[in-house]
Amino acid sequence: MLTDYHVHLRPDEDDTPPERYFTDANAARYRAAADAAGIAELGIAEHIHRFAQALEIWRHPFWVEQAIDDLDAYCDFLVTAGLKVGIEADHVAGAEERIEAVLAARPFDYVVGSVHFVGEGAIDQDRWDVWEAEGHDPDRVWSRYFEELASAASSGLYDILAHPDLVKVWGAARPGPERDPRFYWEPAVEAIAAAGVAVEVSTAGLRKPVDEIYPAAGFARLCVEAGVPFTLSSDAHVPEQVGYAYGEAVEFMTGLGIDRVCVFSGRERTTEPLG
Repeated sequence: MLTDYHVHLRPDEDDTPPERYFTDANAARYRAAADAAGIAELGIAEHIHRFAQALEIWRHPFWVEQAIDDLDAYCDFLVTAGLKVGIEADHVAGAEERIEAVLAARPFDYVVGSVHFVGEGAIDQDRWDVWEAEGHDPDRVWSRYFEELASAASSGLYDILAHPDLVKVWGAARPGPERDPRFYWEPAVEAIAAAGVAVEVSTAGLRKPVDEIYPAAGFARLCVEAGVPFTLSSDAHVPEQVGYAYGEAVEFMTGLGIDRVCVFSGRERTTEPLG
């Protein structure tokens, strides 16, 4: 089986209102793309910061400018469109009870947890750049990022951890840490394994400056050794990206001994053979 659970029905750019993208016609475009790619399970996971209810969790300036849409209307649309109902929910340290309250009130099939911010600093945006905030110290940035990832795993709020080594997104444009990356990966993998949360293999990194699948092979290998389950996603923002580079992703996974992929319904997880 192939899945694509981390999919967005609209681009991240401004002027992408829900009435233009949360439509039967647009959903049909995504379903057609999934069918063409041999994807049996298609789910949508829009960024939580696009919804007004996100301000019950956090009021970062970026969220305040983005949080416009109605989360319940979004969930209702996905149900009627016959798509798996997901959400990409940022982990915000100290806001766990508020996150849980927002998530528990909706009929999600799965929740994708992600770390885009460390404190007030953004991992993958030039605005509020965490690298500038941390004096461009790669060891400091990597430490803070993977500590936050471990915290997200341990919270029990999420079914899947998205692009788990997102900190590498800039590739050569940001310096890597001097220490072996396993120094940062290992505590995070320990927390992930203890929590039983799934890790996403994402082809989105192949479209970013790093030009590499998330997570790195070394990180994924540690997860395999720890018995961590996996999902497969593209992080598509347009139909043409659904199932992006899945041949490479499946080869990556099978090369590491990953032969099953997670499937979700009503936040219950099962696994199916990969491929």
